[in-house]
Parts: sequence; C-alpha cells; structure tokens
Amino acid sequence: MVKILSMIQEDPTIIDEVVSEDIWIRVKEFLNMGLHIGEGEKSVHITIGLLLLLTVSILLTQLLLKWLRRFLTRNMEGDDKLKFINFFQFVKYLVYVAIVLLTMSAAGINITLLITASAVLFVGLGLALQELFQDLIGGIYIIIDKTLRVGDIIEVDGKVGKVIEIRLRSTHALTRDDKVLIIPNHKFISDIVFNYTQNYKTTREAVTVGVAYGSDVDKVTELLLQSAEEEGQIARNPKPFVLFDDFGDSGLIFSLHFFISDSFQALKIKSRLRFTINDLFKKHQITIPFPQRDVHLFQNGPFYHQQSSGQQITETS
Repeated sequence: MVKILSMIQEDPTIIDEVVSEDIWIRVKEFLNMGLHIGEGEKSVHITIGLLLLLTVSILLTQLLLKWLRRFLTRNMEGDDKLKFINFFQFVKYLVYVAIVLLTMSAAGINITLLITASAVLFVGLGLALQELFQDLIGGIYIIIDKTLRVGDIIEVDGKVGKVIEIRLRSTHALTRDDKVLIIPNHKFISDIVFNYTQNYKTTREAVTVGVAYGSDVDKVTELLLQSAEEEGQIARNPKPFVLFDDFGDSGLIFSLHFFISDSFQALKIKSRLRFTINDLFKKHQITIPFPQRDVHLFQNGPFYHQQSSGQQITETS
C-alpha cells in the first residue's frame, strides 16, 4: 500500500491510467458475459455486448428507414403515401432479417447453409413471382414519378379508360362502356401507354368524311366548320380547322379537326358531329360517295364491261 502511495506521489497521472484500465477491463468482462458454447472456430458466443450491438443496430436502422420513408413521401398525397408505406414495411422487414443474420454471424453461428437455402428459396420465388415483383416496382414508380393520376384518361393496348384507382400491383380504369379494366402496373414501365390528360390541356380529335368528285370544296369546308360550331363540347380556342387529306378512289377526302376538354366523351362527340354533317350535306346537296361496281352482260359475244368508282374498264376476247 505504501509502495502504491509512493508511486502516486511520484507520478500523479498513474491514477488515471489505473482507473481507466480497470474500468475498461470490467466493462469488457461485463460485455463478454453470456452464453459460450464450444471451443475454437466452431464456438458460439452469445454475449451481452452482442445483444446490445443488435439492439443498437435495429434502433439506428429504424431511425434511418423512418427518415428515408419521410424523405421519399414528402411530396406524396394521402392515398399514395399509405400505399408506399405498406410496401416500405416489407422492405423494413427484409433489412431487419439481414441485421439478425449479420449478428448471428458475429456470434460465431455458421449461417452459410441458411443463406444458401434462403438464396435458393428466393430464386424460386423470384421466378414464380416475377410479374408480381414487376407490378410492385411499377406501382412504386407510378406513385413516386406521378406519371399517372386518378382521373387520367389512358389508352393501353387499344383500350381507352379513365383511371379510378391506383394500387401497388394493378391500376383500375373505367372504359367507355362502363367496364372496369384491370391493368398490371408493369405495363406502365414496359409498354407504350397513351395518357390523354397528362399535359392538363385539351386533346385534338378528328372526323373524316368523303365527298363526290366535282363537289364545291369551299362549301364542304364551310359546312364542316359549321358542324363544329353547332357542337357545344368543342372548344372555341384553339379553333377547329379542316384539312383536304387526299384524292380517294371514290371521292375527295376531308378531315375536320377540333379540340375537346373531355377526351372520355370523344366517341359521343364524334357521333353527334357525323349526324350534323350528314344533315348539312343533305341540305346543301353534297353527296357522300360509296364504292360502286356495275357489271354489264352482252349476248353478242364474250364481252365484259366493268365500271367502278367513275372509271370504265372494258375487256374483250
């Protein structure tokens, strides 16, 4: 005791070293307390320190994932945020499983067999549920990127519908004949999809009609524009316009182009336009041609006479 006191008097800093070393040794002994099984490379040690490390890792991971979730959902609407949170829960569980496996490896438990079995299982599930995972990824992409919203009018594989619900796996759209179209979300990232309302503006539609050769083309143009003016759902700005498309086999081809704000009603608007155009053409003696073919038979010999679309072809033998 006297010797220790004399050492302290000679070097006062020695007490700090003794105390720090003693505390560190006791802390290490406390952290190493636990269950020790086996010896050498095959030994397993489940200690207090390892359990504390696992707890701290889970807490830190939870805080990090919570911050990441808030960062990704900061600009999302209520429904989209709930859908993303549900998927994020699945990701969080996968991260927790990875942390537990790393902790088991640190404890000396051989997880090679477990990882191999899990890899085989996940490969099998991945092959079997490949489209499901693609749909989930597509759903997350839609929610984050905002390429699709409820109320948008879309065309997929030639079918037009109004989006009524967006889920993680599929999107539901109401077609023009009031049928629900269920679209897997992977189509929105792998196929070409037309979104009629993505630009938040009116869309341009067209109605094509043919008139007989010799018709007054200026009058035809005037009547087509008049039919557009009589339709209440056609926008006045931009103004409708008429194009002279082509010289057809049976007549002159015109197209009336116009803008509407409700693309979902395009078929009804076009139908009403055709009724109006037909009435105006009848009123002003504008003929809408149709393909015709006349066959004439003569008894004087092998003679074949054909008249089609205003042209005459004669064959003799």
